[in-house]
Amino acid sequence: MELQGKVALVTGAGSGIGRAAALRLAQAGAHVGLLGHTGNELESVAEEIRLSGRKADILLADVVNEADMRQATDRLAAMHGRIDVVFANAGINGTWAPIEELSPDDWDRTMAVNLRGTYLTIHCAVPHMKATGGSIVITSSINGTRTFSNPGTVAYATTKAGQLAMAQVLALELAQYRIRVNVVCPGAIETSIDDNTSKRNVEQVAIPREFPEGQIPLTRGVPGAAEDVGNLVLFLASDRARHITGTPVWIDGGQSLLI
Repeated sequence: MELQGKVALVTGAGSGIGRAAALRLAQAGAHVGLLGHTGNELESVAEEIRLSGRKADILLADVVNEADMRQATDRLAAMHGRIDVVFANAGINGTWAPIEELSPDDWDRTMAVNLRGTYLTIHCAVPHMKATGGSIVITSSINGTRTFSNPGTVAYATTKAGQLAMAQVLALELAQYRIRVNVVCPGAIETSIDDNTSKRNVEQVAIPREFPEGQIPLTRGVPGAAEDVGNLVLFLASDRARHITGTPVWIDGGQSLLI
């Protein structure tokens, strides 16, 4: 119960890493605000949290919409008097394609969700965190931070690199308020994000690579679980990480050391 009495906001909480982190934060005692745009998924997560004896609020919002995000964060803070933990997790893979085939609309959508969405989440939450301090964790990726060889990922990797830069600037800006800002950089994780990935002719820009033992050395090619990232988020949100800020943590089984 190391987060007993704390209030946590999780974006993209309906599935995958967001769901796993929300459940883990709730198990540790936090009251969790589940933010997303799919009400049925959020209700499922909330019900699971409630069945475990913990509490959760559903916050329907689009992370790229300023009014939505301000209303959601203000509502969570008004109900509980504080926000202590923010997991800015919502994101998309977007379109993966050679640069000449990547349309401006493809580029803008990826930038909007991954960068504007992260910015708005933090922008709206920070005023509710300054009085008591807290922890912000951002979901980035190995792409754009340590891996640059996945074909067609120029838009996605750019947003992931931008999230790391955002976190490191904010780690200094917010340190005076005892707000820590860190980044998790997953590799291959078993989630449904690939279902929302559009790939066009990426084989044209693929770099030949062959690893007979699989691309994840620690598990011989088996992807990590969303719960693995959830456990890392809990650590970074807790007082056990009280002297860690501005730090990326790669959670990929060694994948990004190969590619």
